[in-house]
Amino acid sequence: MTPDSVMLVAQQAFEIILVMVLVVLLPALFVGLLISMFQAATQINEMTLSFIPKLVVTLVTLLIAGPWIVRTLVDYTQKLIENIPYLID
Repeated sequence: MTPDSVMLVAQQAFEIILVMVLVVLLPALFVGLLISMFQAATQINEMTLSFIPKLVVTLVTLLIAGPWIVRTLVDYTQKLIENIPYLID
């Protein structure tokens, strides 16, 4: 296994991880920003007001995007396993 092939596999893995994490975190970030603006406008300083909606949005996002995330991971793993003979020199 050459250093170039190791770097290619690691780069592909990091790209897949980054996309999957962003799919889950961006909606929670957006909801947190909206709730923070609401709290700043109304001067309500309740911590659970921002936590519960972000948790719900994250869970809904996981329910919606979960099958895609699992399919992407399985496809990448299958491709990686199939390419083992080509990666080993």
